[in-house]
Amino acid sequence: MDLGFEIPNFMTALPEIFVLVMACVVLIVDLYLSDQKRVITYHLSLATLTGAALLTVLTSGGGAELTFSDTFLNDNMARVLKLFIYLITAVVFVYSRDYLVERQLFKGEYFVLGLFGVLGMMVMVSAHSFLTVYLGLELLSLCLYAMVALQRDSVNASEAAMKYFVLGALSSGMLLYGMSMFYGATGTLDLSALRGAIGRHSHDLVLVFGVAFIIVGLAFKLGAVPFHMWIPDVYHGAPTSVTLYISTVPKIAAYAMTIRLLADGMQGLHDQWQHMVVILAVLSMVVGNIVAIAQSNIKRMLAYSTIAHIGFLLLGVLAGTASGYAASMFYVIVYALMSMGGFGMIILLSRAGFEADRLEDFKGLNQRSPWFAAMMLILMFSMAGVPPTVGFYAKLSVLKAVIDVDMVWIAVIAVIMSVIGAYYYLRLIKFMYFDDAEDNTPLQASADMRLVMSANGLAILLLGILPGPLMGVCAVALGAGH
Repeated sequence: MDLGFEIPNFMTALPEIFVLVMACVVLIVDLYLSDQKRVITYHLSLATLTGAALLTVLTSGGGAELTFSDTFLNDNMARVLKLFIYLITAVVFVYSRDYLVERQLFKGEYFVLGLFGVLGMMVMVSAHSFLTVYLGLELLSLCLYAMVALQRDSVNASEAAMKYFVLGALSSGMLLYGMSMFYGATGTLDLSALRGAIGRHSHDLVLVFGVAFIIVGLAFKLGAVPFHMWIPDVYHGAPTSVTLYISTVPKIAAYAMTIRLLADGMQGLHDQWQHMVVILAVLSMVVGNIVAIAQSNIKRMLAYSTIAHIGFLLLGVLAGTASGYAASMFYVIVYALMSMGGFGMIILLSRAGFEADRLEDFKGLNQRSPWFAAMMLILMFSMAGVPPTVGFYAKLSVLKAVIDVDMVWIAVIAVIMSVIGAYYYLRLIKFMYFDDAEDNTPLQASADMRLVMSANGLAILLLGILPGPLMGVCAVALGAGH
């Protein structure tokens, strides 16, 4: 008797299964560890990410592989983005270690939630159905809400977690409502089938409303204006180690979700969603760059800078071409590396009882540590888009994508906003090099933190001098996937 049930190919999802099992193992092992031995949890978490990276490389066959009734897709884009998710999460864990120890927050929960968040991101990156997109998104979101509230005795953290939770729930509801409209109009949750069905129903009003709700949900998750309200509060209120996590890898997953939904599923409605994305991109670049100038807290400044970068990221998406999507992919990876370095420097300058989260705390950094002042200089130049750093090529690639589709006016706005945005990055450089240090305490950081921080800064410079290989990887990942 045939019940129509096909046993899925578990090998395709082997990295996800490994991360799930190891996250559960870390959770149980951590229960039996004393505070002195908690470092075992940290090393197990890094081992999990390393193992997942090896499995991702080993299971990367040829083209795209589908499993679990065609709801899970393992293609080139998924593999590349997953490898960057592991790499960046591992560096985030290294950066966070000293910070967490000094504040009595070095608990297994941070690492376990981080690993479950990684699992949610992996599912989002490989989603081939509305169901898997939503499952991955909710797993990631729940982990992030808990991580923001990790510092229980902090009023700021509790307030930030509450705002994040309420707005996150609202955006998830919007996304779900949009998905239900698509299901009602086309009768499918599968993204490939949806693409075909849209061709037959492209003038259906329900689909246009569905697109609007899905764009709103995506804009919330990305942090695009006018759905950006949570970003400055969460970045400022959460412990810096959590802000470091939130500001990097989830952006890669949000990009993947945007591509899966808009490019894989709704390419047939490009004319409808392009106009909405144009508005989000322009508003994000304008508001992010202008409001960042007024900030005196560096975490809030970088939060508004994130909003501006999301505007640039959306330029490649709104172009609606394979090269535009590849440019956006290059941009999001570069942004995650820059953001990781920026928040890593805040952690490097912080110590027990002192958060280096004001711009004034960077005064005279060149006198205290010329090497790390140089690393921060590279990171700030890259965020501002100054050659020869990689941030310049990231901005150039998305600008080229919009010019190629004859939307020169958006490119002009983007360039003007880049010039305005350079001001607040250069102001920080001025504090580091031209002002006297208010605090001459030597930097207290472990050797591995110093080593990884240096590698982070130098990688931004090296990728700027040789952007070709990473650009090529992004082009192949999206050329093959579409």
